[in-house]
Amino acid sequence: MDHEVLTLAGLWNSGPAHWQTQWEAGHPGWVRVPHRDWDTPDSAEWVAELEAAIARCQRPPVLAAHSLSCSLVGRWAASGSRLKIAGAFLVAPSDTDAPSYPDCTTGFQPMLLARLPFPSIVIASSDDPYVSPQRARRFAQAWGSEYVEIGNAGHINGDAGYGPWPEGERLLRDFCEKLHR
Repeated sequence: MDHEVLTLAGLWNSGPAHWQTQWEAGHPGWVRVPHRDWDTPDSAEWVAELEAAIARCQRPPVLAAHSLSCSLVGRWAASGSRLKIAGAFLVAPSDTDAPSYPDCTTGFQPMLLARLPFPSIVIASSDDPYVSPQRARRFAQAWGSEYVEIGNAGHINGDAGYGPWPEGERLLRDFCEKLHR
């Protein structure tokens, strides 16, 4: 794959059983964007940390985001950054506007529903506890993203059995190939 990949974990980070962690282990050039505070994140701080990570890339990267970091990608896109990314692979976007969403984040509400200025794809589950399929489709539509629903997959994380997740890696590779066309 020709693209640099930055992984963006969600709230509370991605543990050792998570697909992001396992993909990073299999692809040493794929780098997780670090955050100072995984437990009570502030969107402005996360946007600045993402900006710094993109600036360190040799060429426009692909962002592989999970959960809350899907919102981070939208907030970064709306920040006015002059940096470019090749595209965004957005997995299990959390609905920060849902009444059930954990009350430990700052600045991630309301959900931004503006078209993203780069190619993107949303991968969603039909039984995600953090977003309904209808809302996930609405996000994809608003963001101008391709939408793929993979069935009953929970939050598409290690707890739901998505460790190595070879199907997801194939989806990411297919997405990256489309970026070359």
